[in-house]
Amino acid sequence: MTLGHQDLVRRASALFPRLIVAVAAGHHKRTMFTIAERLEIAQDLLASHRNVEVIAFRGLLRDFVVEHGGKVVVRGLRAVSDFEYEFQMAGMNRQLMPNVETVFLTPSDQYQFISGTFVREIATLGGDVSKFVAPSVLERLKQRVSQAT
Repeated sequence: MTLGHQDLVRRASALFPRLIVAVAAGHHKRTMFTIAERLEIAQDLLASHRNVEVIAFRGLLRDFVVEHGGKVVVRGLRAVSDFEYEFQMAGMNRQLMPNVETVFLTPSDQYQFISGTFVREIATLGGDVSKFVAPSVLERLKQRVSQAT
């Protein structure tokens, strides 16, 4: 979880009385941490937000949203390159969940370029990612990288 993710959660939690951060079991992404570890990281980082709940899920987002009575899916957009993919996903989700809206939030200026993939790659190659993640995440990254070498 990057500072960009935290920024989006902070801002989205001010817009909605209840916010669920859905941590997906990375079936299509290569992740550095297990689903349990990512869940723990998110719960630790977001604990100060009283209206935020962090829940892991597998499978279709549609099933997760319906199961939890969701009415809005919040997605972050960093750049124009994100828009095409997110626009297509929003369209598919609208077909699967006609009563659920998708809301796009852009990150604050200082976080627009941060990508979890880039952070993971920089950390793996021994670079400094302290500007992109919380101190607790930085420590976990350092431990994981040292275990891999």
